[in-house]
Amino acid sequence: MNRFYSMQEAESENGAKVSESFKFVSDGKRDVWRDSGEGRSEPSCSLSVSKISYTVSERVGPWWDLPSYRKQWTRQILNDVSFHVDSGEIMGILGNSGSGKTTLLDAISGRIGNRGRLLGEVYINGRKLKREEYQDCFSYVLQVTRKNTQAQFKFWIFCYYVSAVMAELSLSHVAHSVIGGRVFPGISGGERRRVSIASQLLQDPRVILLDEPTTGLDSMTANQIVVLLAELARMNRIVIVTIHQPRSELFRVFSRIAIMSRGELVFCGQPEEMVQFFSQCGYECPEYCNPFDIYVDFTSVDTRSSDREAATFSRMHEITSFYQKSNIYQKALAKTEQSLQRTDKLAIPFKSIESPSGAAKLAVLLRRTVRNLSRDRMGVLMRLSQNLIYGLFVAFFVIHLDNDVTKGAIQDRIGIIYQMVGASPYTGMLNAVALFPALRAIGDQESQDGLYSKWQMFLAYIFHILPFSILSVFIFSSFLYWTVGMHPDPLRFLCFTAVVLVPHIIGELLTVVLLGVVQDPNMVNTGVALLNIAGIMVGSGFLRSTQQMPEVFQWLSYLTFQKYSCELLIVTEFHGLDFTCNISRPLPGACLVTHGSQIIDEGYPGAQSRYTLDFLLLYAFIPALLLLGMISFKIRDKLVRH
Repeated sequence: MNRFYSMQEAESENGAKVSESFKFVSDGKRDVWRDSGEGRSEPSCSLSVSKISYTVSERVGPWWDLPSYRKQWTRQILNDVSFHVDSGEIMGILGNSGSGKTTLLDAISGRIGNRGRLLGEVYINGRKLKREEYQDCFSYVLQVTRKNTQAQFKFWIFCYYVSAVMAELSLSHVAHSVIGGRVFPGISGGERRRVSIASQLLQDPRVILLDEPTTGLDSMTANQIVVLLAELARMNRIVIVTIHQPRSELFRVFSRIAIMSRGELVFCGQPEEMVQFFSQCGYECPEYCNPFDIYVDFTSVDTRSSDREAATFSRMHEITSFYQKSNIYQKALAKTEQSLQRTDKLAIPFKSIESPSGAAKLAVLLRRTVRNLSRDRMGVLMRLSQNLIYGLFVAFFVIHLDNDVTKGAIQDRIGIIYQMVGASPYTGMLNAVALFPALRAIGDQESQDGLYSKWQMFLAYIFHILPFSILSVFIFSSFLYWTVGMHPDPLRFLCFTAVVLVPHIIGELLTVVLLGVVQDPNMVNTGVALLNIAGIMVGSGFLRSTQQMPEVFQWLSYLTFQKYSCELLIVTEFHGLDFTCNISRPLPGACLVTHGSQIIDEGYPGAQSRYTLDFLLLYAFIPALLLLGMISFKIRDKLVRH
């Protein structure tokens, strides 16, 4: 896309010449701009923000200092912010760190959360937006087909629109490239930012909010991103962007420029109005200086010393008061009032809800998850081999099982079964803690953008791990089962593998479920470990026979997968197994056990008769946890607010 700037004189409607301006011109877009933006008698969409204020209450001291912890102080993050923007305009919000730029976007987009108190109203086309409608109206850019014919048509229209958006943002040449990140190399930073914007355009929003989209980019790429956003605004959209240290060439690209400081809107108006305003306040921009930098410096509060803070704070308030008395501010309030008083108000332009089905979204997420995680060759290798490595340690200690009771025939077998039930969940847990938090962060962002639901990301991850888990456990059990010399029967080996697979999957699945409602992976680690230990103590029967436990624990044992796993493995290994006893080395009571059925009847009475039922109940934990996970991530929709 060819782009250039030209300094040209524009002619007003009455034929008078207006001053020169830095105007962006795009070879491919000039006609489109003329058709979609220039020459319109009135905007097709307007955004009015009225008296937005946001306060949070914080504890004075730490939790261990009770007198100070009981006290709270209120901090003003936003204070009475009002402005008006029409479609076809791009507004840049400037300000130093902590000025409230991002919080303002969060408040407008409905992502402010429930931590503080939010006041004020947002209007679209003069119609008041409800809090729950914010995300359906605004798009926020952060730092398989259906069976029926009509649905297929919609799907292909959607695919066509994807191609059109990629072409619009000059992304067609990287359509099959990896986006990349810290782990995998991929497309450039500027291309990655354009992908973020493109994902929002798929829903055809009329209002687009962007939080510092140029941060971390070189000046030329940052300039290109802002120019691109100006193009999008001219196509009948409203674009609001927070920006850090823009180049002076962008001064005329913005339709409106807002400056914030300490949560207050110090100025909001057109670029030429900003120059006149600050000159009238006595703060002129020196020649050859970037006006963005100069005006942000004039309105910032210097906290390096108390004297400087008091002086700069007073100056900022002086400029703010002057702005609120100016014609620029009164004109913005008048536009808001005019939009509210109109009798022929346009409808609120909600984002498009036409999208692929839930199954199609799940298929795309599954394909993306498989592709991204499969690129980590070392990660795939470790996932497939970690159980095998663990099996090497077990085989090293056991070496070979004996049938002689005096040589530990029973103890060794029970020890192996204990390891299978007790240790398998931990390998699954480690996988989830290592891989899922990064995917969870992506899911949090993209689900709030309306691309899909958080539970769909959860299901995509679980479906992705199943083949890896099955293959990993099969490799592990194939080595361990035959190496240590467990019951030499192929059918029993398959049953052994099928039983060991479930604790491994449950360990990872339970971890992911908890990661839906608990943010800290370390806390989830601890929680899963404690649940696993409690399940072994209550359900396995190794620490104490189930029949000897209090009745309440006997009932609780039915809620543990360890109960069914242990019964199945005990029956699989000991049923039909005969033992020998070396009478030359008699041990008190050692030779009383000669058949494996004695172990079953003594520790797990009736286990042989409920073998099939135990299998069904054991595998029922997987769909139960899947359902619990979907509920967990629906709860996460309420808990997570950016």
